[in-house]
Amino acid sequence: MKRFYVLLTSLILIVLLVLWIGPLNIVKTLETANWILILLAILIHLIVVGVRSLRWGFIINQTTEFKKNYIVKTIGIFAGNFSPMKSAGEILTAVAGKNINQISLSKGLSAGLTERFFDLGIVGFLLIISALFLPQIRYIAIIGGVTSLIVMIIVYLINWKESRALWLYSKVHPIIGKLPIKEEVLDNLYQKFTQGLRGMIEYTHSFTSFKNLSIVSILTLMSWLLECVRLYTVAYAFNVKISFIAIIVIFLLANVIGVLSVLPGGIGSIEISLTGLFVLFGVSSVLAGSIVLIDRLISFWLVNILGIIFSSYYAQDILEEIKKYTLNVNSPKVD
Repeated sequence: MKRFYVLLTSLILIVLLVLWIGPLNIVKTLETANWILILLAILIHLIVVGVRSLRWGFIINQTTEFKKNYIVKTIGIFAGNFSPMKSAGEILTAVAGKNINQISLSKGLSAGLTERFFDLGIVGFLLIISALFLPQIRYIAIIGGVTSLIVMIIVYLINWKESRALWLYSKVHPIIGKLPIKEEVLDNLYQKFTQGLRGMIEYTHSFTSFKNLSIVSILTLMSWLLECVRLYTVAYAFNVKISFIAIIVIFLLANVIGVLSVLPGGIGSIEISLTGLFVLFGVSSVLAGSIVLIDRLISFWLVNILGIIFSSYYAQDILEEIKKYTLNVNSPKVD
């Protein structure tokens, strides 16, 4: 029931945005769009997922398995899009990786958290650097960048520092214990976490080198800049001329807000944030809303459709793995 209310909140926010802009205004604006550029934006986003797939393959040392990596990343992105703070993304990516890439769950979780670490770092870095060139939104961008870097530090402690990660979990475990979960399941969860954590951190340390981390940094930077290029292309399709630096701040800030809103995939909060930020840069509300709705249709719903297709094919195996490693008390240890 709680999930229903959260999703309902997201849908209400989108409906309010559409009503504020005006449905007829949106339709009229869409008629003026350059659909060739919108098709180009779709292609760019598919390339974005491809770059993230290359990064995943590099971290798990399967760079030649591009098709498998693309499927795994699409499933992971799809799962993240429908979970608060995209928290299910790493877990489902790891589970899908175990079934499709044939890697251990610990290795998959290590790779997922490594990706999250670099995503947060690059987002924080880009926001702070871009803020130097945009005085009208400088402080908001810096706050967003610093927030991203703080979360990055937490991910670092979990993925690289075993003692700190166990300490963090010891603080969270009592909170989980207050949820309606059976005691044996809770004990099993703690056991699985500690066992999986050691294997996860071992792989993280084995992967950590200047060369490897540099390549992951480059691929991460490429993926985020391409996302901004996609939004810039959609804006250009509506004949909106805006600086690329402004697009970087608008896109990244909206994503930070979407994560902090704890709404699944930032549905509603990202749309409103993007629209509001475009308006701050002088774009009319009608144009801003139209750009945002089209861009989210491409970046959010297109991947979700692919995610549904891929997940349905591997659903049985994935569900079995989730049960095995989270709820089944008699299951074997995490490898």
